[in-house]
Amino acid sequence: MRFLPLILSLMAVPAGAEEVRVVAGVDSLQDAIAGSLPGDVLILGDGTHVGPVTIDRPLTIRAEGEAVVDGRGQGTVLTIADDDVVVRGLSVTGSGKSHEHIDSGIKITKEADRALIEGNRLIGNLYGIDVHGGRDAVVRGNVIEGTQNHRMNERGNGVYVWNAPGAVIEGNDIRYGRDGIFTNTSKDGIYRDNLLRDLRFAIHYMYTNNSEVSGNISIGNHLGYAIMFSNRVVVQNNMSLGDRGHGIMLNYANNADVSGNLVRGGTEKCTFIYNAHKNLIYDNRFEGCDIGIHFTAGSERNVLTGNAVLGNRNQVKYVGTKDVEWSFDGRGNFWSDHPAYDLNADGIADSAFRPNDLMDHILWSQPAAALLTGAPAVQLIRWSQASFPATLPGGVVDSHPLMTPVNIPVSDDVAAMEAAAAERWKTGDHDDIDVENLASH
Repeated sequence: MRFLPLILSLMAVPAGAEEVRVVAGVDSLQDAIAGSLPGDVLILGDGTHVGPVTIDRPLTIRAEGEAVVDGRGQGTVLTIADDDVVVRGLSVTGSGKSHEHIDSGIKITKEADRALIEGNRLIGNLYGIDVHGGRDAVVRGNVIEGTQNHRMNERGNGVYVWNAPGAVIEGNDIRYGRDGIFTNTSKDGIYRDNLLRDLRFAIHYMYTNNSEVSGNISIGNHLGYAIMFSNRVVVQNNMSLGDRGHGIMLNYANNADVSGNLVRGGTEKCTFIYNAHKNLIYDNRFEGCDIGIHFTAGSERNVLTGNAVLGNRNQVKYVGTKDVEWSFDGRGNFWSDHPAYDLNADGIADSAFRPNDLMDHILWSQPAAALLTGAPAVQLIRWSQASFPATLPGGVVDSHPLMTPVNIPVSDDVAAMEAAAAERWKTGDHDDIDVENLASH
């Protein structure tokens, strides 16, 4: 086994390729690229390598020590324009400020398939990494810190994916900027195990189909996971902790698998389901929000089962004239405000549960009526509806409520970050953000 490191090092360099050491300087990196052959490995020495730089052949570019590539405010710092390029271990900074040209730390063009961007630090660029048409790109294990302009909508995204099928965006630590990961007009991607903080949206989907969002952690953002105008998306085992607006939004999203997610703490809506159809929403935990589940705009044929809805000011917001069943195959959801019994000990409550009633409808449509919440007349109406269910106007019905909630553990280090972000929304000016205004997206 003592020969294994030698074998691995030989495998890392293609046959016939050379390792070329590049000294920091103004044109040294671009000159080294121009003089290299496909498959060469360029090793960047300590210091500042001045960009912008275009990589127009299959190369590996990696750092030895503290190598910085600085665009000095001119366009995109590193542009990848050929297949099979690897960029590893660099610090990349100093992009331009043009949204029109998507000035970025690293840009992967449509001519560049199978790029690997791994273990880099991208600090203070308008956009961190722009995957702009290249297929099967992998963006893994990078630290990306965007700009901190006062208005979030004037910042760029940490990772922007446009028309880039097969992209894998995983294990990145993304902070500041506008959206952590924004994917538009793409498909067959995997977005997993990323840490996303201090952003507008953690992960923002538009017209992105047949893809996966899994194992991500969103802390202290305006919105956790916005799945919009997208079909067949797996949203699984993510966390939204202390996000401001919504934890998970399904907006014109169909045939999604939403499971094993945790949303908790201070959020206006744990989950917002708007004109979204035929989605499976199960085994999630929605806790400590103003509204647990907001269900509206004619969403049809969705299955909700096995979810835990705990300690929200309003467990469900739904306004409609028909009953909507939220159980499947004899298994409903856990409701922290359901005073249930289970005499046969089968884990299913002995009575059905309605998480909203006529007074809820009135309060949602006429907010000023909240002044009457404690009035005897309101309590009489609630008692009457509980005693005579025929008077109910329609709404959510769980015919088989669960007795035990699903538990989703949070590690100590993640809980510490959640606690640090808990008070951030009580101060500051956030008027430029309206998560339900599609024009602002």
